[in-house]
Amino acid sequence: MMPIAPRGGNSGRPTPALPGRAKLTRMLTTAPALLALFDAPIQWVVILGIGLLLFGSRLPMVGRNIGKSITEFKKGMKDATDEASEGETRTLSEQPARAQLTSKEIEDIQERATQEALRRLKAEQQK
Repeated sequence: MMPIAPRGGNSGRPTPALPGRAKLTRMLTTAPALLALFDAPIQWVVILGIGLLLFGSRLPMVGRNIGKSITEFKKGMKDATDEASEGETRTLSEQPARAQLTSKEIEDIQERATQEALRRLKAEQQK
């Protein structure tokens, strides 16, 4: 007769204690569905191969964009820390007064920014 192991949950019914491999199998079946479906290494290799065939031509571009994003993020973090440390040393009275912009000036700035973004997007699409 198998020993009885306590079971969690509200049912209160005990389940038989499982030896090593069976216990691992039970854990994998209670894991998320994706992990339970792909528990053998060969299955992962097949899925990665299919993904490489489908998206292989786009991978260099994706890698390049991820690299640019990481670089921009690091640059932004550095700028933010520099501004924060600079802001701590500068008091409010030392900061220059900002000029108030009119709504026409704001619209002009927004229009130029939009035109510049469109120009960059077109140039990137042509590459």
